[in-house]
Amino acid sequence: MTPSLLDPAPPVSPRLRRGFAPPAASSRPARGIAMKRIFLHAMLILLALLTLVPFIYMGLAALKDNDGNASNLFLPTDPHQFLGIAWNHFTLDNYKNLFRKENLHAQYINSFFYASMTSLAATLACAMGGYALAVYNFKGRALVTNILLAAFIVPAAMLLAPAYQLLHHMSLLDTFTGLILPAIAPPFGIYLFHRAISTGVPREMLEAARIDGCHEIRIFFTIALPLVRPMISAFLMITFLACWNDFIRPQVILQSPSNFTLAVAVAQLKDIYSQDYGMLMAGTMISVLPVMALFLLLQKEFIAGLTSGAVKG
Repeated sequence: MTPSLLDPAPPVSPRLRRGFAPPAASSRPARGIAMKRIFLHAMLILLALLTLVPFIYMGLAALKDNDGNASNLFLPTDPHQFLGIAWNHFTLDNYKNLFRKENLHAQYINSFFYASMTSLAATLACAMGGYALAVYNFKGRALVTNILLAAFIVPAAMLLAPAYQLLHHMSLLDTFTGLILPAIAPPFGIYLFHRAISTGVPREMLEAARIDGCHEIRIFFTIALPLVRPMISAFLMITFLACWNDFIRPQVILQSPSNFTLAVAVAQLKDIYSQDYGMLMAGTMISVLPVMALFLLLQKEFIAGLTSGAVKG
């Protein structure tokens, strides 16, 4: 039976009449989510501290003399000194000897020149190659893309001997030209720019530029490259870090000590019969600090470049 407006209102519960509110929703789900977040952050902090242990060891070893490095792993101890730490074992002589005796100034400049020139040349070449594969429809385009993907499975060490022989016939051994040329068109970089341009550059914009009379080189530099700027920043950083830390190719191609990069020069600090761990750790520290600072300054651009094109729209 349908209730009418003239029907009396239903009786009110005595609990509500006395001012009692209905029971509140349980807070157990929210409390469980908070506990999961606390556990997750605790695990992340623990893992972050574990990753910092090698850097702490390297920094302390670079500031200790040979006796301090031989006696203790981290801090040298002495109960008769302040805080129980043997402060007399700390010294800056390791850094001074690096630049006075070993003369690492030239190797520092060599590493910066090699990393910067290779990263700039490789970024430009890979952007051009990726643009051609993404924009132009030519015969054999699918074959070139498949060959590019197949090149990923070839280890770089397998190409070292053929590259050495080719550079020997071209008289490019012990030169930075022979070190930079084989690294300016990596398949990984071409594929990255191919995907970034395919998803990030509208074809309508390119066609409108062609209709307005813009030539292809100008379209590439003024329209395509600005749209994939995050990928350019990310690839520049990846290439710079890889070249700065590169050891195998400079060790094989460069033969004069004056042409050595910093990674090769630091490896030469290791003697046959004795090792100065303090100087070795100091050399490693000065080789790590520039790339660490670069990554910390540009990490947002690095992440944005790697994630560009991951989601359309």
